[in-house]
Amino acid sequence: MKTSMENRKIEVSGKFIKIARLGEEWYVDVTNPQIFMDYIRTNRIKADILTFWQRLPDVTPRHNYKMEWDSIAVLPVKNFNYWFTKTISGKERNLIRKAQKKGVVIKLTRYDDQFVKGITEIFNETPIRQGKPFWHYGLDYNTVKSEFSQNIHREQLIGAYYDEELIGFIMLANAGKYAMMTQILSKIAHRDKAVNNALIAKAVEICSENNIPYLVYAKWVYGTLGDFKKNNGFEKIDLPRYYVPLTIWGSIVLKLNLHHGIIPLLPDTLVSTLIKLRNKWYSRKLL
Repeated sequence: MKTSMENRKIEVSGKFIKIARLGEEWYVDVTNPQIFMDYIRTNRIKADILTFWQRLPDVTPRHNYKMEWDSIAVLPVKNFNYWFTKTISGKERNLIRKAQKKGVVIKLTRYDDQFVKGITEIFNETPIRQGKPFWHYGLDYNTVKSEFSQNIHREQLIGAYYDEELIGFIMLANAGKYAMMTQILSKIAHRDKAVNNALIAKAVEICSENNIPYLVYAKWVYGTLGDFKKNNGFEKIDLPRYYVPLTIWGSIVLKLNLHHGIIPLLPDTLVSTLIKLRNKWYSRKLL
C-alpha cells in the first residue's frame, strides 16, 4: 500500500502487525516524525506502528521513541587510489585486474531498450540466488522497464560487458549525503570473471570523482555476501531506527518485542539450521 504525501509515500507492510514507513527513507530525512503520525491518523491509514530512522552520517540518537540500531554497509570514500592501494587487499586488487584481463569492460551506460533487455536476461538466469528464491526472476521486459525506471532520475547506470553482452550492472543512486547501490547483479555464468569486484571499483571511482564521501551497499549482513562486502572495504555502521506505536495493538507488540516476528527470539543455532533446511528445500523445488 502506498499513499502520497507532499510527493512522498508511506508504505505499509505486514499482515498481523502493520508497520508504516517512508517509502523513500534512504533519500529523505525525517526531521519531524509527528507530521507522519498525524498524516497516518488523519487519513485513516491502517498501521499499528510507524518506523523511521536517521540517515547516514547522522548516528547520534535524537528522538525519545523506542530505538534499535539498524546496521548498514558503508564504504567511506577518500579517493579511488587510497581505496585500491590501502583499503582492499592484494587478493581483491587481483580480482579487479582479472576482470580486465578476461576482457570485461566496465562503463557508464543508459537506460535504453538494450540495457533493459540485458538486465531482464540477468534476472531470469536463475530462480535461486544466495539460497533463496530470487524476487526478480520471471519478470518480463515490460515489467522490468516500468519498475526500474521509477528512480532513474537519481541513478547512474554502470554496466559490465563481455563481447558486447551485458553480464552485470550497478544502479548507483544519489542520496544527497551518500551514493547507494540499489542494484548490483551479474550473471552466474560469468562468475569466473570477478564481475562484481570490477563493478564496485567503478562505483568507488565515480564517488571519488564526484566528492561523494560514502558508498552504501544496503544492509550489513553476515555469511558469504557479508564477507564480500567486508573484503571490498565496506564497514558496519549503526543508525538509530525508531518504532512508534499508533494503536493499542502496536503498543502491545512493541512491549513484547514482537515487531520483527518470532525469528529474532529463536536461538542462533536453530535459526542457522532452519536457514540451511530452507535453502536445501528451495534448491530441490526450484532448480
